[in-house]
Amino acid sequence: MKSPTIKKTKKELTLNQKVNRRNFISFTTFFVASAAAFGGWKWLYNSPEEKAGITGGAHKPLRQALNKTEVFFRNFFSNKNLVKTYPKEKAAKVVRVNSNIGIDDEDYDPKKWILNVQRNDGQILQLTIDQIRTLPKTEIIFDFKCVEGWDQIQHWGGVKFSDFLSHFGLEDQAKMDYVGMQTPNGGYYVGLEMESALHPQTILAYEMNDQPLVLKHGAPLRLIIPVKYGIKNLKRIGMISFSNKRPRDYWAEQGYDYYSGL
Repeated sequence: MKSPTIKKTKKELTLNQKVNRRNFISFTTFFVASAAAFGGWKWLYNSPEEKAGITGGAHKPLRQALNKTEVFFRNFFSNKNLVKTYPKEKAAKVVRVNSNIGIDDEDYDPKKWILNVQRNDGQILQLTIDQIRTLPKTEIIFDFKCVEGWDQIQHWGGVKFSDFLSHFGLEDQAKMDYVGMQTPNGGYYVGLEMESALHPQTILAYEMNDQPLVLKHGAPLRLIIPVKYGIKNLKRIGMISFSNKRPRDYWAEQGYDYYSGL
């Protein structure tokens, strides 16, 4: 005759044991994840830098990731997607200055300012601020965002870039893939994909808070492009050019994202 089978009952953990078990699992998971993150960071840190060109200063894997991100967002970009706007009373009375790179030359004379626009045929179209002011005025109050982490609701006035191109017979230039802009002294320059430049909220601004621009904010004419971070909003435009290749971009050469979109 077989002996009866005795089932052993599993002893239930005490509350203290349960807490210790959960803590052990949590700390183990944390340290494994931290080790993986550190390993990834060390791999990226030791990876080779990209070859300096239109972009530079970033490690190859990071630049590759940034470029793929740009392609992804450009595929979904639409002029129907507008940046949120605000009532005029919400705009800051004291507008923050995000940079003075390219506009810090002491001998600059705003009375001699001329905008040079390079056509596809090599001809240079030269325009005064008075000529630009004759175009229909567009105003925008939006949340200006800086890559440094701050933002501010600001009020700008000027002419839509798309209207500017149409008015001055630059439709062929608008068919190109990119726009390049730089300050008169060439000290600061940005590159923009054409779809962002033609966005209905992109303007060439000559006013801030209903007043003419002052020098520290890019007088007499600056770019306001709400779909981009502040580093793309070039002050004191001296030259505009067009191409089917990426133009030079100041911060992209320093390792920043070329696209810098929001």
